[in-house]
Amino acid sequence: MVVAFYVIGDEQGDWTVLSVSGELDLVTSPVLRQRVHDVVADGRHSLVLDLSEVFFCDSSGVGVLIASRRLIRSCQGSLRLILPAQGAEDGSHVNRVLGALGVRRLFDVYADVEDAVTEQAGPLSA
Repeated sequence: MVVAFYVIGDEQGDWTVLSVSGELDLVTSPVLRQRVHDVVADGRHSLVLDLSEVFFCDSSGVGVLIASRRLIRSCQGSLRLILPAQGAEDGSHVNRVLGALGVRRLFDVYADVEDAVTEQAGPLSA
């Protein structure tokens, strides 16, 4: 079975939103890594990764998320994540993977893109 993987970019105010769907794994993670690098190269340092349509993430996907955080922070930027299936709760595969690896606390996670791109809502707790 072939699962489609997409990364779609959008600008919302000062924020670049990359909406990711499919499996974030060894095969697809280089695509996301390149898109993040392209955003930073364009001078955009406020990034939201909308992972609400990602239903699987392996260690290479986690590696891309951590590398993206490091890159954005090196530019004094900000990275925010939207996790799938109630990301703040244990029901999300991506949230469980990040938690199991002990890196969930590194990320500011929001319930949806609207909350992530406004300053009114704070991140969800780890």
